[in-house]
Amino acid sequence: MPAPLTQTPPTPTAPTATTAPAPADGELAGALRPRHLTMLALGGVIGAGLFVGSGTGLRIAGPAIILSYALAASLALLVMRMLGEMAAAMPASGSFSVYAERALGRWAGFTAGWLYWAVTVIAVAIELIAAATILHQWMPAVPQWAIALVALAVFTQSNMLSVSSFGEAEFWFAGIKVAAIIAFLALGVAALCGAVPGVEPPGMDNLTGRGGFLPQGWDSVVAGLLTVVFAFGGMEVVTMAAAESGDPARSVTKAVGSAIWRISLFYLGSMAVIVTLLPWDAATPGRSPYVAVLDRLGIPGAGRLIEVVVLIALLSAMNANLYGASRMAHSLAARGEAPQALLRTSARGAPRPAVAASAAFGFVAIALDHRWPERILPFLAKAMGGSMLYMWLTVAAAHLVLRRRLERESPHLLVVRMRGFPYLSWLAAAGIVAVLVLMAFDPEARGQLGWSTLLVLVLLAVAGVRALRSRRDRVPAP
Repeated sequence: MPAPLTQTPPTPTAPTATTAPAPADGELAGALRPRHLTMLALGGVIGAGLFVGSGTGLRIAGPAIILSYALAASLALLVMRMLGEMAAAMPASGSFSVYAERALGRWAGFTAGWLYWAVTVIAVAIELIAAATILHQWMPAVPQWAIALVALAVFTQSNMLSVSSFGEAEFWFAGIKVAAIIAFLALGVAALCGAVPGVEPPGMDNLTGRGGFLPQGWDSVVAGLLTVVFAFGGMEVVTMAAAESGDPARSVTKAVGSAIWRISLFYLGSMAVIVTLLPWDAATPGRSPYVAVLDRLGIPGAGRLIEVVVLIALLSAMNANLYGASRMAHSLAARGEAPQALLRTSARGAPRPAVAASAAFGFVAIALDHRWPERILPFLAKAMGGSMLYMWLTVAAAHLVLRRRLERESPHLLVVRMRGFPYLSWLAAAGIVAVLVLMAFDPEARGQLGWSTLLVLVLLAVAGVRALRSRRDRVPAP
């Protein structure tokens, strides 16, 4: 049975202008500021996939990869709008898991919450191993496992200290990534205008020559979409973080609004620069097209420069995912869907047991990667697969139910309204289902979808067993 709108898990207490009382045990701290949330919304979707993975999409679709990114961005931004509306009306550290429970029932909240937790702890392990690999190349004398161990210990401790330490770290991490993209855009535009010495402007040759704008046909746009859509994962963490700000509704509204146009500019703008300056058939999967463009512009040390940015992107994503996983675990515990030990918080409002539990898989992954190097990372990536799309579908389903209920029961809570409801919500849901169907017919994506679907089915089965036990416990003895 869906939970009522008024049923709210522990939420942070907003500090007053003069005093910020210590949160009670089990209560999160409201220490994040609007600037933290704005940069978190940006940094959450600007990951290593943009700087490195975009080369694969460019090779697949050619200049038309811009269309693939536009489709993926449109879908992601619709999800962001739906999530932002619900987060402004009902701030909760469990985000869409809480909304799914209120809209569809406890089974949906349980499944969505544990799916997110599982995916994010896997993401922490992937990003940790990838970051340690880069650092090991710089410091070959230091074992990769030792680098990974130190990095995870540092970020785990940072998340255990306070939410403000997480917010500051993400603010500067995201700032560096944003600055790197802005610098790239400025340099690219200068090159296109002929303002870079020694570089001949390519004009439209790379866009319309070499087979045209669609050198591989329209099918390549679809194939490119399957490659780039996962780069937009990570947006939901800002709606979790909003619950730990002084004014959740205002903070999440501002963060989502500013992030939408900036993300579109950064992704589509940088892709437009790349496909205009770099011949699509010169792109190499696994090599950053950003490096290839900077090399063509004669920028010294371009490879190492982008490598530093990729490292920062990985560490930033790992930090954000560790934060998101711990908050989801804390929220599940608050709703009785996880061990109650995960509900405990420190005097500064940090959910230390939830952070430790979420980081534990990373330590296990370090040991596994040391035992079977170069085999754990691909396996973990396959295990994630299309889980993000299932979570997005949950957001759309919850929004379709809760928006109508809010309009009927609590219209004053709708301080932010997604335009075009319910048509855009249905469009988003249809788009997500379409991508899942396309994955089923794509040989490379089919395995990932299979692992993700298996994980969802296992969680649904566990939720069903829990529901049966709960119902049996409520039946009075004869």
